[in-house]
Amino acid sequence: MEQVRFQDGAAVPALGQGTWRMGEGGDRRAEADALRLGLDLGLTLIDTAEMYGEGGAEEVVGDAIAGRREEVFLVSKVYPHNASARKLPVALAASLKRLRVERLDLYLLHWRGGVPLAETVQAMEAARARGQIARWGVSNLDVADLRELGPALPDCATNQVLWNLEARGVEFDLLPFCAERAMPVMAYSPIGQGGALLRHRALRAVAERHGVAPAQVALAFVLARPGVIAIPKASDPAHQRANVAARDLRLTDQDKAELDAAFPPPRRKQALEML
Repeated sequence: MEQVRFQDGAAVPALGQGTWRMGEGGDRRAEADALRLGLDLGLTLIDTAEMYGEGGAEEVVGDAIAGRREEVFLVSKVYPHNASARKLPVALAASLKRLRVERLDLYLLHWRGGVPLAETVQAMEAARARGQIARWGVSNLDVADLRELGPALPDCATNQVLWNLEARGVEFDLLPFCAERAMPVMAYSPIGQGGALLRHRALRAVAERHGVAPAQVALAFVLARPGVIAIPKASDPAHQRANVAARDLRLTDQDKAELDAAFPPPRRKQALEML
């Protein structure tokens, strides 16, 4: 499987597992089973957050990785209102308890709120010094926000953002900015939301040409970019296996041209999109 490296040398698969909307009243056992299948198939990065199901997703992940912690690169995120020097240690401790682990491999600020970034960075570094996290990063921050990190920018392991064929604004400046600094980008919702993208005529035409599902084409589009980690969610075995199969799909120049015509890449700076 293609690997993406963080600045400290840690390597993770370019295709990981997301957990948004897990632990929200569905079949938690089935969700945990799907995550375990993903681990079996090499999707060893799992991304979650205290926001997802108000901790419910973290509990599902805790069930899924029980007895398998050493296989997993574990990522979680802190609410902006919990990202202060006083509240972050409390939120982190709660996440660790729900996940039933002693340390996160990566801890992210979920989006920017009222807490100054400098204070959040200090709280993150304190957590790293305590051994509770191995590294920290951000989510839903644009170029100007990243620049505001100043001297701490090289210590920011990643930026997790919305990126898919329907939301390509980050291609204009954010993805190049991160690539220049060898900062991996994590792409959430890589196959879009609500199914509208997957019903698009152009996407379906490319999929039919390759004999695959539209979702696999959408995922292959994201995976084709170096330095990007895609984190789609899969709650059942069939979906999980389809995601894994997308790793081997190579889009042709014709495919890319048709997708660009249907989903034009940005020609100017756009406001950062987020869900």
